[in-house]
Amino acid sequence: MPTTPRRQDSRHPDDGSGRFFGLTALSTLLPGAGLIPTRRRPQGLALLLGTLLLTSLVLFYAWRKGFVLAALDLAVRPRMLVTLLVLIVVGTLLWCLGILFTARETSPGGSGRVWRAAFAALCCLVVVAPAATAVRYLTIQHDVISVISGGVDEEDANAWAGNPRVNILLLGSDASDTRVGVRTDSMMVASIDTETGNTVLFGLPRNLERVPIPNSNPLSAKWPNGYDCGDECLLNGVWTLASDAAAADPTLFAGDPNPGLTTTRDVIGATLGLDIDRSMVVNLAGFRALVDAMGGVEINVKERVCVDCQLRNGRIVFAGDRERWIEPGLQRLDGYNALWYARSRAGSDDFSRMRRQRCVTAAILDQANPTELLRNYPSLARVVKDNVSVDIPQSELPAWAELVGTVQESGSIRSLPITNKVVDVGRPDFAKIRALVQSAIEPAPVSTTATPAPSTTTPKPSTAPSPSTSPSEPTDQVEDIAATC
Repeated sequence: MPTTPRRQDSRHPDDGSGRFFGLTALSTLLPGAGLIPTRRRPQGLALLLGTLLLTSLVLFYAWRKGFVLAALDLAVRPRMLVTLLVLIVVGTLLWCLGILFTARETSPGGSGRVWRAAFAALCCLVVVAPAATAVRYLTIQHDVISVISGGVDEEDANAWAGNPRVNILLLGSDASDTRVGVRTDSMMVASIDTETGNTVLFGLPRNLERVPIPNSNPLSAKWPNGYDCGDECLLNGVWTLASDAAAADPTLFAGDPNPGLTTTRDVIGATLGLDIDRSMVVNLAGFRALVDAMGGVEINVKERVCVDCQLRNGRIVFAGDRERWIEPGLQRLDGYNALWYARSRAGSDDFSRMRRQRCVTAAILDQANPTELLRNYPSLARVVKDNVSVDIPQSELPAWAELVGTVQESGSIRSLPITNKVVDVGRPDFAKIRALVQSAIEPAPVSTTATPAPSTTTPKPSTAPSPSTSPSEPTDQVEDIAATC
């Protein structure tokens, strides 16, 4: 009887490749996990448990502090940045060693050795690539913090600890390679409640005359009655005034690296009746880069604003004869258009321009998206180093980072522009300005006036001539920035 030939089994015995690929991939996902089933179990457990413990501590800290605040806090601590950089480098090295040891312990040998080596190298690359990006970002951030703070460090971690309010001067400078000297194109003071984050923005007109120079400033000897010489002596010229005086007489501001900023801060503080704690100066390139890195800012445009334009003989003239406008309505503006929206004076007055500047500033504070900023950070950082300066010591930066987080999470932003309803720019009433500023920042008056404001109807005179009412209608009342914008 013929025998039926035995059916050949099409299945091949496992040569160990499956174990190799599986455990090597596991060590790529979880450091050391693929070593646990091998003879190097102790090393695998140590690496895995160490990673889980460190990750748990980091996540717990971020959860307790808040992920955004934790990131901000870390980003402004140069020593912590260096520590984290070292941990990432060492951790990545150990992780890759875990992958390579797993590959070595589980490799079955024989044919396919080249492919297995390539797989192990690819797994290491999966770990190294994001680590290299993190190291790059941390190095950039450390460099930026050192440059914009001038590398200054102080023992006092928070100079304004315990103060109910902190006042920061925000200056927009028109300094550039094509301009001589510095003019403060935009001048605002953000007065922030350190507990609640509630903020009041005070905007000052650039053409304010007779501004007071306090006795503590060296220029007060020459200008005892304020910077008074008619319409040639304006607030936005104070920086150049001090810089020129220091250049002519180096002993005047001896030891002061920036007389222009010092004098501008002194004068604005005296004008508003506030102690200015810190200052930030951003020039045109820095402003554009910041807005672009954010992915633009969303602005509710309330008036038509021309772009790349100027006023000549009473008419608006466009560069290259190409007419361009930012039209009314809710729009997302990139850095170029946001800059023109904030700076354009053609076809409107300085007070309308001040309102637009406050709106853009508030939008940046409110809409800054850490994820978007991180994605564009390398290009942003290069511009920031050359175009943004602050006088905040490194040791104080964590407190500022936390305060900014509080403003974004729970604070309100209101504004009080020093408009032509408040002052005659040629003969300003500084006592009135200081009284309005104090009533805006004192909690009790603000809370009591906030509710009656609609019913006291100072609006009635302004709404009566509704055809002529414009978004630049001057006001002397503090109001929520949303109503202004």
